[in-house]
Amino acid sequence: MTSHDGLVVLQLAANRWWTGSADPVIQLSRGLQARGHRVLLGLITGDRFELKAREAGLSPIDGLSLEAKVTAVGLLGDIARLRHLVRAERIYVVHCHHAHDHWLGLLCRGQAVLVRTFHNLRAVSVSRPTQWLYRQSHALIAASSEIAARCREHGVPSRVFRVDGVTDVARFDSAGGGEGIRKEFGLGPGPVIGCVARLAARRGHETLIRGFALLLAHHPDARLLLVGKGEMRATLEALVQNLGLGQHVLFAGYRDTDLPQVLDALDVFVLLGAGSDESCRAALEAMAAGRAVVARRVGGLGDAVIDGRTGVLVDDDRPESVSAALRALIDNPERAQTMGRAGRERALTTFTPEGHAAQVESVYRSALEATASRTTATPR
Repeated sequence: MTSHDGLVVLQLAANRWWTGSADPVIQLSRGLQARGHRVLLGLITGDRFELKAREAGLSPIDGLSLEAKVTAVGLLGDIARLRHLVRAERIYVVHCHHAHDHWLGLLCRGQAVLVRTFHNLRAVSVSRPTQWLYRQSHALIAASSEIAARCREHGVPSRVFRVDGVTDVARFDSAGGGEGIRKEFGLGPGPVIGCVARLAARRGHETLIRGFALLLAHHPDARLLLVGKGEMRATLEALVQNLGLGQHVLFAGYRDTDLPQVLDALDVFVLLGAGSDESCRAALEAMAAGRAVVARRVGGLGDAVIDGRTGVLVDDDRPESVSAALRALIDNPERAQTMGRAGRERALTTFTPEGHAAQVESVYRSALEATASRTTATPR
């Protein structure tokens, strides 16, 4: 098999939820299509991932389960369906995003090259079978430098590539709408700090709330808007009440269609923890919306946010450190606005679907060329 200008790429994501790999896979598929490639998408149907894919103009492959906990009959059905698809559609690249579809990709790839993206650190396994699987893969893509280092430690160093994150930057092109959000929540004229993240453990909300409480000594009219849903909401609400912050910390719930307006209402965006997608899409969206970002140096945040230029990076989880970083921007609104503009420019040059797809395409072509070279060099 040899590559040509337009590739046929099979994306496999054994995921049904609108989290983790879902949006990156959709944005990558959009970007590859814009670059003239044909993309086939396999996912677990029946939930928001499928809905969002269809909204983006992608039609998931029919007849696939991709469920890890499936019967032997179901697994054999997936293998047969994918093997037929790879042959019939003349697939050049099988790009996998989870452990289950990675194994399926190996079994079904035929002559196509096998590529895997790791969206979070815990996805990189140290078990011997999976290390063997990594060695059978033609390229491993990491969503952060931390993941890349782990891949090199436990995978095939020469085949590990770090690729920048991706988000729908164009969605945040039109500034405005923030006043409506401020009015909805009664935020007042003071500075507004916001965080968009699932209300779950290890996402840094407790530290943020405590750091914000310290900030109030200097900016008593500040407000903190927490956007998201999750199992920790009741616990966080209790913390807010215990600290006497009920008038200053507001829970906005899950916001989707009006997220650009929500971000427009903020003066500073904060993200202190990485979720199942360690490229940390929420921070990329905030940068696309022109907001300065305060972030802890975890996951892909240390790669995405340029300390002192597009935001402020915090190296520990102490509330005092978070408060100091927030105050550095709230005390100097012009600096925060300058960082927001720099973040917007960085998003336009680095995090668009087209730019992300260009990086991934380069990985594909490197893998295809390496495979072609080995095939040519092997005596028949």
